[in-house]
Amino acid sequence: MRRPRLLAGLALAAGLLAGALPAGAAEPAPPPAAAAPAYTWKNVRIDGGGFVPGLVFNRSEKNLLYARTDIGGAYRWDQAGSAWIPLLDHIGWDDWGHTGVVSLASDSADPDRVYAAVGTYTNDWDPGMGAVLRSADRGATWQRADLPFKLGGNMPGRGMGERLAVDPHDNRILYLGAPSGNGLWRSTDSGATWAKVTSFTNPGDYRQDPSDTSGYNSDEQGIVWVTFDESTGTAGSATRTIYVGVGDKENAVYRSTDAGATWTRLAGRPTGYLAHKGVLDAGNGYLYLAYSDTAGPYDGGKGQVWRYATATGEWKDISPVAEADTYHGFSGLTLDRQRPGTVMVSAYSSWWPDTQIFRSTDSGSTWTRAWDYSAYPARADRYTMDVSSVPWLTWGGNPTPPEQSPKLGWMTEALEIDPFDSDRMLYGTGATVYGTTELTDWDTGTNFTIRPMVKGLEETAVLDLVSPPSGAPLISALGDVGGFRHTDLSAVPPMMFTSPNFTSTTSLDYAETNPDTLVRSGHLDGGPRVAFSTDNGANWFAGQEPAGVTGGGTVAASADGGRFVWSPEGTAGVHAATGFGTSWTAATGIPAGATVESDRVDPKTFYGFRGGTFYASTDGGLTFTARASGLPAKGNVRFKAVPGKKGDIWLAGGAPDAAYGLWHSTDGGATFTKVSGVEQADAIGFGKAAPGASYPALYSSAKIGGVRGIFRSTDAGATWVRVNDDAHQWGWTGATITGDPRVYGRVYVATNGRGIVYGDTGETGGGPGPTDPPTPPGGACEVTYKVVHQWQGGFQADVTVTNTSTTAWNGWSLGWTFAAGQTVGQAWNATAGQTGTAVTVRNAGWNGTVAAGGSASFGFTGGWTGTNPAPAAFTLGGAPCSAG
Repeated sequence: MRRPRLLAGLALAAGLLAGALPAGAAEPAPPPAAAAPAYTWKNVRIDGGGFVPGLVFNRSEKNLLYARTDIGGAYRWDQAGSAWIPLLDHIGWDDWGHTGVVSLASDSADPDRVYAAVGTYTNDWDPGMGAVLRSADRGATWQRADLPFKLGGNMPGRGMGERLAVDPHDNRILYLGAPSGNGLWRSTDSGATWAKVTSFTNPGDYRQDPSDTSGYNSDEQGIVWVTFDESTGTAGSATRTIYVGVGDKENAVYRSTDAGATWTRLAGRPTGYLAHKGVLDAGNGYLYLAYSDTAGPYDGGKGQVWRYATATGEWKDISPVAEADTYHGFSGLTLDRQRPGTVMVSAYSSWWPDTQIFRSTDSGSTWTRAWDYSAYPARADRYTMDVSSVPWLTWGGNPTPPEQSPKLGWMTEALEIDPFDSDRMLYGTGATVYGTTELTDWDTGTNFTIRPMVKGLEETAVLDLVSPPSGAPLISALGDVGGFRHTDLSAVPPMMFTSPNFTSTTSLDYAETNPDTLVRSGHLDGGPRVAFSTDNGANWFAGQEPAGVTGGGTVAASADGGRFVWSPEGTAGVHAATGFGTSWTAATGIPAGATVESDRVDPKTFYGFRGGTFYASTDGGLTFTARASGLPAKGNVRFKAVPGKKGDIWLAGGAPDAAYGLWHSTDGGATFTKVSGVEQADAIGFGKAAPGASYPALYSSAKIGGVRGIFRSTDAGATWVRVNDDAHQWGWTGATITGDPRVYGRVYVATNGRGIVYGDTGETGGGPGPTDPPTPPGGACEVTYKVVHQWQGGFQADVTVTNTSTTAWNGWSLGWTFAAGQTVGQAWNATAGQTGTAVTVRNAGWNGTVAAGGSASFGFTGGWTGTNPAPAAFTLGGAPCSAG
């Protein structure tokens, strides 16, 4: 794990989305716009890749667990599948900030209810206000309460918390700690409306860096956690005693003993530190507090751990390390609810040589460590790290002791023991979720195993994608973790790019007629910041770089792989090279900072764009001349040249208050024609042509017909059809997009925190479609069909089919008849078709195998008029299947 550079969030800071959020409304949105034939959407597997600052167990239902991320939404744990289920994919373009989750709360009185406080930045990088989302079906559907202030899911202090809490005795009552001087807020109607708690008068004054003019580090942390004392209430009446943590080093903890009517600072409190967490053991009467000298999540040079006796008011310093010996703060804090007196805390900001986790079984009187020095630099670890399921977590490193690879972690602010299972512990890091199911072996001196528990949680910010015509189907450029060569979209790659290992890869390209030759550029302290591959990205070697380079910028490979053009960040300007970057020559006629691409036919032709002007070079990138002007001069602009067609270029970008849309040139950029009907476009890509067509399929993240979405054109931009739906929007998708040149209909979509999403179509000639499976024995299956949301004329349904036989299925085909004229629209996790009233749904490629006793689930949107009854009967492969 390395220190993230906030690139995932800062990429949105350049005013990509102007305008405020619409007035608060229910989510999900109205029925989706007309779409192409059914698409199945999945993630390209990476597993993790970003910071998980919060894990929340429900206290009354076993295995009900949620995770929050700083830019990638929220997830619910699926115990049966040992994987995370994304819950906020419905968030659309205009509300992209709601993919940052600053806090989560699971209602123990009603486990079906869950709440999320959302908003990514409190400064002007995020134009929208924060909101509290509420769900009565465990995150399957949501309603939204807009707030009059912003929330900061990707701001400093995001690992503190939880800032959102449900009263365990009267679950109509919730509290929310707000940043930016906005104080403490309360809802008395299960999160539908919110009001400020005027009796709470300290909004917190701590700012990470008051001199930061961007507002990112200079905003007040505010109210950082809320904890109820469940021993002070009865069912149906508000809990009497509530503790609140405040971003104020002199006044960090407050208490109310009258259900929030009045508040007082705890007497005798520690000062000089921020209380990152406050966790109450109501049975023993102890409030535990983890303190750090900064808000985190990266920094923190000193810290303490304290215990407060709620009955007597006694404070006791129970720090596992003397303050003078700390070089880190404390944040992760958890109790074993099955074993009173067992408490654990993390040294979240210890990067070198590793993070540290401490454990006490006597309420903090004595502690043991996850690792100790045996004879420096040798370490004695209580655990074994097994990252075989996510092997890239070693970062390809071979560090000098006492460092190890993989590390135990870093940014370990989320630390939780399962309230029902003392052996199960999970913790979040800057790159993954780790966990063990053998935790109590710690106390017996037996080595226990820690593994990634992150399947399904995809949290990378995607900066560039290429799908070459041969070799690996996809190669990615990612923030914070560099990027990967994906030879199997359903498998975790063994390692990210190394030699060199960029912190973030900003640009990728391959030689169109020699796809084994690739180039990438990216960020790396001290360089080098450009690298080359001659084996389709399997191995890389660094190039030299001209003086003045400070960052990756954009890079392009000629069609034959013999030349390269690089436009890095910094003062170097655009440069060209013959061969693999051993010597660069400054280009003329093009401004520094221009975006560069190559013609996909002529190896000497390169293109550039900056400030509304398009540039071209016909001598291998040595000299450029200005061609078309009057193109978007504001906002982000992306352009690409069409494979196999010299001088054929598509350009997408702009800003809502200026030129914005999609432009096409067939003369090498001398002239461009704006594509009619495309109101906005932010990325353009090409894929395999439709059956019978000669021009590649076009894909764009765009706004067409007043609808934002992922669109496809199979007739060179004359007409477009939306291929995603309102359940699959993934916030902001404007960085890059590409089709697959080998699979018609397949599109790879870049998200800013939900990883790489790809879609396959069920159309003839499309992506790998299922074949008719063998017919299971009659009566060997059970179907659960549930309408989870319904609106005027439309509905969303979830379906689970269970294999009740004694043998596994290798593919399945579910059928039913709609009795009231309903229609199937868009499906996910399966391919759906309908003839008359008969519906047939076939498995996706990845969920066709169903073990005996196992199940597969899918969902779809549909239309109805009059009534919407559930189907009365189902068949599987033509044989009867019982309805559950």
